[in-house]
Amino acid sequence: MNAEIVAIGTELLLGQIVDTNSAWIGQRFADNGIDLHYVNTVGDSRIRMLDTVKRAHGRSQVVITTGGIGPTQDDLTREIVSAVMGVNVVVDPDSLLELEERFRKRGFILTKNNEKQAEIPEGARIFRNPNGTAPAFVVEDEAGVIISLPGVPFEMKWLVDNEVLPFIKEKFNVTDVIQYRVLKTVDLGESNVDHLIGHLMVDDGNPGVGTMAHPGQVDVRIAARASSATKAEELIGPVEEEARKLLGDNIFGTEDDTLEAVVGRLISDKGLTVATYEDLVGGAIADVFQRAAGDAYVEGNIINSKDALERLARAGGESPPFAGGPERAAALSRTVRAVSGATLGVAVHAVEEGDQRTENLGRGETYIAVTDADGTHTRHVRSAGRGVPDRRRAALSSLSLVRRVLLGLD
Repeated sequence: MNAEIVAIGTELLLGQIVDTNSAWIGQRFADNGIDLHYVNTVGDSRIRMLDTVKRAHGRSQVVITTGGIGPTQDDLTREIVSAVMGVNVVVDPDSLLELEERFRKRGFILTKNNEKQAEIPEGARIFRNPNGTAPAFVVEDEAGVIISLPGVPFEMKWLVDNEVLPFIKEKFNVTDVIQYRVLKTVDLGESNVDHLIGHLMVDDGNPGVGTMAHPGQVDVRIAARASSATKAEELIGPVEEEARKLLGDNIFGTEDDTLEAVVGRLISDKGLTVATYEDLVGGAIADVFQRAAGDAYVEGNIINSKDALERLARAGGESPPFAGGPERAAALSRTVRAVSGATLGVAVHAVEEGDQRTENLGRGETYIAVTDADGTHTRHVRSAGRGVPDRRRAALSSLSLVRRVLLGLD
């Protein structure tokens, strides 16, 4: 059994509202062993809605529509679903009475346009909506079912958990579960991860393996379907073992782990303190290390001028001007360690090439250095920029180098 979502509303297409409903439904379906194959967004147009819902119903056994069941002229979902299923729109007497009672209790008169919310496709099953005025409904034929839900998130969520999921699981005898394992990697681009484990990414495989790329980090998702969580874990096990073997110590955590949290635990467990230097990335390094180390983060230096750099260097016993590249980063990591009295000094020195406007993978060089009691370790990243992705990439690379130093991997 496969499912599909049709999110309805011109406001979604205009970007006035972000479609968080579909993402939430997708998560809840995955938790309950239901395969979601498609997500569509369509505006409040009869022609386009009819085409979209008809196409969805033709290829998916379960179609979920969200939005378009309110009282206004552009709420067209009832009419469109009725047309797709070949039935008339009728008034549900119980829903109408419930609407009248709700309006009466609030001191309002039920207007003609609000009566529209009691209309449903003929033969539909009603899902009562205790959090709103528009009831949800499900219509069935030999091809499958269309379930229409309100677009208001808190109304939709209650209906999914209390009505929709029990209905789908009973009707389609959904007994399988889907389990996930997420391996989080750093220092490898998405193409490198694919080169190492691409042979595990088999179309429609069970387990299925896929990647999710972020600036400076690539997550590997292993998902298995089985009749129980235990059996799904048994399917995941061998694939995870092979992926770990191939990705090695580039894996820094799983599931909800963040590199900040992993490095923070290492700093805490070893009783260390941290100080940082940065120039081009303007606070990104201080931010991640403050979140990682908490009270163990003793000092951050964000330097943007030659005079300030020379003052810091002299305070740390260094003699400016520095050499370029890795030598400068190494000297600055020693400097901030000496000036602050921290046990770890971290420096990120970046040089852009020319006047660039890019937000990601800016041209230039970034040099990272970490100094501890045993010496200095450096790293070279072949990009540099002020955009958010480049700053995040530099921050994760510096955290990663600290992790490797503290674990004896570098």
